[in-house]
Amino acid sequence: MDPFLSLLHSFSMSLSDNELSALKFLCLSKIGKRKLESVKTGSDLFTILLEQREIEREKVDFLQLMIKTIKREDLIMQLQEFIEGGQGDVVNHLDEKEKCQQNVAFEVICDNVGKNWKMLVRRLGISDTKIDRILTANPYNLQEQLMQSLREWQKWKGKEAKVADLIKALRDCKMNLVADKVEHELLQWED
Repeated sequence: MDPFLSLLHSFSMSLSDNELSALKFLCLSKIGKRKLESVKTGSDLFTILLEQREIEREKVDFLQLMIKTIKREDLIMQLQEFIEGGQGDVVNHLDEKEKCQQNVAFEVICDNVGKNWKMLVRRLGISDTKIDRILTANPYNLQEQLMQSLREWQKWKGKEAKVADLIKALRDCKMNLVADKVEHELLQWED
């Protein structure tokens, strides 16, 4: 999969309706009004910008300006990582075993942590601002909110993201049953 398209898709998924409206407004000089009216998602907007060659893998100045204008520091950082060669996808830098263990742990956590998920992700170091963005992007899906928060932690920590840290955070939040289930599933997975 093309890392630049993955990055744009990630951006699209995290945009609120107000942010998308602001981006559309910023594109008035680049895209005709009629075309802009058909844009319903960030992906629609980015597709048009790609088709018109306003943004490309090596040409991200306009994209960077738009993101700065809507004050999305998290997206600016992801774009900067991409520009610097990090490709914006930290998960690919994890070793295969750790990546698989995290996927197992994420599934167990999402299946077993309920409404107290915010306490867990705060313990992992995710800011309230990022939590609010995740809530806005997934307003009615508790499991998806938690999964996106865990992915955010994974991206933020990079190679330092370890399943042991997840288990410790669960135990610190008095979610011992979930921590036990994660450990049990990891033992099953290794067998």
